[in-house]
Amino acid sequence: MKYLRQFGIIVLISLLGEILNVLIPFPIPGSVYGLVILLICLMTGILKVSDVRETAAFLIEIMPVMFVPAAVGLLDSWDQLAPVFIPVIVIVVCSTILVMGVTGKVTEVIIHREKRKKHE
Repeated sequence: MKYLRQFGIIVLISLLGEILNVLIPFPIPGSVYGLVILLICLMTGILKVSDVRETAAFLIEIMPVMFVPAAVGLLDSWDQLAPVFIPVIVIVVCSTILVMGVTGKVTEVIIHREKRKKHE
C-alpha cells in the first residue's frame, strides 16, 4: 500500500505539471513543471523525501526500460532518419560533451564555495 501511495503522489504531481503546461503558454514540457513542483514540495517540507523515496528509486532503476519504445520508434523511422544520421550523431556527441563539461565546472564551483564557507 505504501508503494501505491507514493506512486499516486508522483502521478498527481506529474498531472499538475501537465495541467500547468496547458495553462501556461511557455514551450516548457509538463514533466519539467512537475519536477519543479516536486522540488518545491520537497524544499518547503510539504512532502518529505520518505513520502516518495522507494517508488522514486524504483522508477529510476527501471528508467532504461522506458526508452525501449522510443528506440523501436526510431528504428521504424529509419528511412526518414538515414539522410540526417551523421549530423544528428555529431550534434549529440558535441552537446553531450558540452553538457558534461558545463556540469563538471558548475559542480566544481559549488564544491569550492562550500569548502570556502566551511573554512570561514
